[in-house]
Amino acid sequence: MAKFIAIDGLDGSGKATQSEILAKALEDTGSRVRRLTFPVYDSVSSTFVKMYLSGKLGKSADDTNAYAASSFFSMDRYVSYAFDWKADYERDDTVIIADRYTSANAVHQLSKLDRSVWDQYLHWLTDYEYNKLALPSPDLVIYLEVTPEISLGLIESRSNETGREKDIHELDPDFLKRSYEAALYASDALGWSKIRCYRDSSIRPINDIAEEIRKTVNDKLGI
Repeated sequence: MAKFIAIDGLDGSGKATQSEILAKALEDTGSRVRRLTFPVYDSVSSTFVKMYLSGKLGKSADDTNAYAASSFFSMDRYVSYAFDWKADYERDDTVIIADRYTSANAVHQLSKLDRSVWDQYLHWLTDYEYNKLALPSPDLVIYLEVTPEISLGLIESRSNETGREKDIHELDPDFLKRSYEAALYASDALGWSKIRCYRDSSIRPINDIAEEIRKTVNDKLGI
């Protein structure tokens, strides 16, 4: 089977940038790399995800309960795996890098629940995706930690620069703060490799973060 790395973090944390840099670094050492990005917005598999994030199911993220919303994202991954990257995963010579994965549910949907049931939800989530749906479980999850304040600033800058509309997660500062707390909990509970991407109130240089990611991948997976 392929080596499978998932990179996650709050919105604006640099997941796409760092996934691209890591892929290039691994390719330069001779690895065959397949990059994935979730949700798969250009596929019908993300129909319910798009309805949810655009506010069609409720203007607040909390209007859709954690288990229903989780299922939307899980099924997008299931269809993507079945139709697109299963053959790559079954190759021994491949490294798969996913920008967001099951970990994204642990970040954003866990935050909707009372803290007393967080462990129960995480057990449900991992059992549902990795056992019931039989999706591949990553060999390594890297969580890019940025504070909610930094995340909000980066989201605002990106929206101003690209004109992209914010989704219901990005529009809700309180939701992002709760997601940050949930992410730190999930990171410890599920054994993710956490990389702090800021110093004081500023983002660290992209190359510094990339070097730490590359070292983590080498230390954990030997590649």
